[in-house]
Amino acid sequence: MGITIAVIAVIAIAALWAVSLYNRLVSKRNLVKEAWSGIDVSLKKRYDLIPNLVETVKGYAAHEKTALENVTRYRTASMQANTPQDKIQAENNLTRALGSLFAVAENYPDLKASTNFLQLQEELSAIENNLESARRYYNGTVRENNILVESFPSNIVAGMFGFKTSVFFEIEDPAHRERPNVSFQ
Repeated sequence: MGITIAVIAVIAIAALWAVSLYNRLVSKRNLVKEAWSGIDVSLKKRYDLIPNLVETVKGYAAHEKTALENVTRYRTASMQANTPQDKIQAENNLTRALGSLFAVAENYPDLKASTNFLQLQEELSAIENNLESARRYYNGTVRENNILVESFPSNIVAGMFGFKTSVFFEIEDPAHRERPNVSFQ
């Protein structure tokens, strides 16, 4: 009788531990999703701003067709990316294209002095700062999720219920880790 109670107690404790671990895994996965949605909100603002920026630059630098087309193409690719990995790659391309667009703008003093361009530049700078914060928060939640999914013994429960590690939002090409200079002073 005493052994039966001990076995039942051990099974109950193991079940409670597994349920607690499962709930932590669900919590971490949802935090990753929430963090990704924060990035998505900032990216949407960025996507909405880019056509205005392109049109403003186009008015001054119509012959800089390649830079303008690249920004438009990479914006479209980024908006259509479905997975975080695809979105990260597309965003890296878009960031490089925007850097090129601002480099083109350096050659046009009238454009740099344009009130509309300056306003768009300030808005983009604010969005980029928000994106940087959102990426940092996202990567923190990914780190916590991945630790839980990969650590023993939680990896056993994670494997049983199909929990996966998440992808960090990183710059893949080390040459592009430098933030583009968008100053027009």
